[in-house]
Amino acid sequence: MKRFELNYYLDGLKAQNNVALAKAITLVESKRKEDQIIANELLDRIVESRLSSVRIGITGTPGVGKSSFIEGFGNNLIEQGKKVAVLAIDPSSQKTGGSILGDKTRMEYLSRNPHAFIRPSASGNALGGVNNRTREAVLLCEAAGYDVIIVETVGVGQSETLVNNMVDFFLLMIQPGSGDDLQGIKKGIMEMAHGIVINKSDGDQAKLAKQSKKDLLSAMHLFAASDTGWSTKVELCSALEKSGFDSVWQMIQSFTEEMTSNGLFDQNRTNQNVSWFEERVQLGILMELTGKSKLNTLQSELKLKVQQNKMSVTKATTQMLKVIKQQLA
Repeated sequence: MKRFELNYYLDGLKAQNNVALAKAITLVESKRKEDQIIANELLDRIVESRLSSVRIGITGTPGVGKSSFIEGFGNNLIEQGKKVAVLAIDPSSQKTGGSILGDKTRMEYLSRNPHAFIRPSASGNALGGVNNRTREAVLLCEAAGYDVIIVETVGVGQSETLVNNMVDFFLLMIQPGSGDDLQGIKKGIMEMAHGIVINKSDGDQAKLAKQSKKDLLSAMHLFAASDTGWSTKVELCSALEKSGFDSVWQMIQSFTEEMTSNGLFDQNRTNQNVSWFEERVQLGILMELTGKSKLNTLQSELKLKVQQNKMSVTKATTQMLKVIKQQLA
């Protein structure tokens, strides 16, 4: 990757240049130490210059129509004068580590819109169906003038808590189905969701979708009340017929207005930043420790013993942690 000076990125983001934005995200995703030095300085410089935005996390099982929904929803927002950025996290190839699906091909029309920015990234080994630099990408998109940031997860039932901890509004997408089908949805995800969208509510499935909405609303009464006082809303949508987008956006606006009025919007972002800081510190400590040759040698030796059934995993772990504690003492 060609390396640019810090001012290239700062000026490009200020000018709302998508090319500079894409290069900036590539920079923060880079594992090269030289790139990380510039990336850290860039992120520090944009902390106070970012515009206000709404961060939306979208999850749902594969085949529910997340990409089709996001394309239609994004174009609808752009027609209302919004700038929309989509950070689409794809499953990683186990061979190359690269993104498999490629959302620019699945959001063809939205990707052509000059007021939209789509960035497909591989999830890598990160849990929760997110890229481990998604938070930084969100900040860069805000610095580039995007006021609606959509984070689309892999949606394979991994820890959606990670996604929820980096967005303002968490949206769960499902397909029309009977009450029995709804039992297959994790209760934790449903309790976490601020809004639920039943996609593909069209044609022969329109009636089924309305029944699903009734079933969901009934099920909501069984969940514990949210600490925020917000009650999860359910909306019908058809990405095919381009209907329901206004209702979904109204739901999100109602949420942000309510959370802003009671001070919980800013408090949530503050809490997310603290969690982010703690995660980065823990990751940094782990990287520092694993970078030491003595620990690497010991880990290789213990790993071999475990592979050869000469030592239990429990004992090997205990020995490894004992040496790590000595390093930290």
